[in-house]
Amino acid sequence: MPDEPTSEPAPADSEPAAADSQPGAAPPPPADAADAGYTPGGVPTFESVREKIETRYGTAIGASELAAETPEGRSVEEQYEERQRAAAERLELIRKSMHSEKDEPQ
Repeated sequence: MPDEPTSEPAPADSEPAAADSQPGAAPPPPADAADAGYTPGGVPTFESVREKIETRYGTAIGASELAAETPEGRSVEEQYEERQRAAAERLELIRKSMHSEKDEPQ
């Protein structure tokens, strides 16, 4: 009778059996390999590589800009600039002392 319930319920997680599936057959390829950024041979496409590089570059630039806006970032920049000024002053003193030694008679 068609309206009678079956004695075994169908498992919820089971996949419907495909008529063309065979044991040992290769799995079907992805729906669209171009969207994944890889060729069918598994090689990344030029566009996907460029997109990854541009994304990482943009993230790095944004992170450095945000870091520079924090008090700690400004402090580090100020310390660096102060060291650069001190180094330039010290270098100038060394150069002056070397020129004055050349000018003195021995």
